[in-house]
Amino acid sequence: MDIAPLNQKTGYVRWMKSQGLPIHTGHGMADLRALPTAPYARMGGRAAFIQLHGMQGITGGYIGEIAPGDALKPERHLYEEVICILNGQGATELWDDHGNKKMFEWNKWSLFAPPLNTTHRLVNGSREPVRFLAVTNAPLAFDIYRDENFVFNCPYSFKDRYYGEEDYFEVGKKRYVSGMINIWETNFIPDIKSALLESLEVKGAGLRLAQFEMAGNALVGHLGEWPVGKYHKAHYHGPGAIIVGTQSVGYVLLWHKQWGIHPYSEGHEDKVVDIQWGEGSIYCPPGDWFHQHFNTGKEPARHLAVRYGSRIHPLGFKVSHQKTDDDVFRSVDEGGWMIPYEQEDPEIPKRYKAALKANGVTP
Repeated sequence: MDIAPLNQKTGYVRWMKSQGLPIHTGHGMADLRALPTAPYARMGGRAAFIQLHGMQGITGGYIGEIAPGDALKPERHLYEEVICILNGQGATELWDDHGNKKMFEWNKWSLFAPPLNTTHRLVNGSREPVRFLAVTNAPLAFDIYRDENFVFNCPYSFKDRYYGEEDYFEVGKKRYVSGMINIWETNFIPDIKSALLESLEVKGAGLRLAQFEMAGNALVGHLGEWPVGKYHKAHYHGPGAIIVGTQSVGYVLLWHKQWGIHPYSEGHEDKVVDIQWGEGSIYCPPGDWFHQHFNTGKEPARHLAVRYGSRIHPLGFKVSHQKTDDDVFRSVDEGGWMIPYEQEDPEIPKRYKAALKANGVTP
């Protein structure tokens, strides 16, 4: 499999297994909205953990579900969390230790991040179940502290993250370019399927992208969109990047960089993992694995990625092996992590054209 098996002794894995919930594993899942869940005593509602091969101990995730008219229990925690609403509508109530209380509403495909260690709870204000995905860096917290009471009951307030700002959960207006990527500072995105994105052709033909910096987190992400009949250039990076399909259908190819830039023509087809994706799907490329996103649908493809790589709050383990902040956009010939179209394995575009034809899509 070219990746190490899950270590059962880490603090996070031991805690996760103690919660009595389903743990869904693999490179990816076809539809987060269809995964089985179970009642969750700690938080209320129902839940299940997501443990993808590519998380590799630096990101974690779970699915939560709230019955119509119900609410989760209030919680606070010493790890960062980014929440994407997959179904339903409702609100988040949030308060800190200084009497600052806020409430904001959300709908399907809203995205937000409760500020670090603030007390919060999600409320279902609709007549249908709410289901959401939460991506966290809880593995780091549990592996280091190994103390559930400390992680969930520490009274410290991070005033630099949140101190009752009135406009905290309004859509951010600050956008700018850092290196080669478009940055959007916002603590709330009401609809990730319609959010404004900017051109980033260096990563793929017709690609548009915006990296969101949210809640002062090191755990950030991006939204990406590309046209019918197009695909990304193959690239690799570190572990932990979770990708969720939000529009169209397609597939992603993954292979470890040790198998080179021409895995098919050099006899390593058996090392290439092919994952089908669509709305609500999830996958996570392992660290140092090339991966390439393809749109085989009849509408523009769009996805959400939650990952490290903040340009405001960089992490040492993320940047220590980089030559520049933009290595993922630089050719492998230049010491970067991306394969230009003209250098890719000829079998890749050949198979893509066949997939488009099979789906009745004209590029």
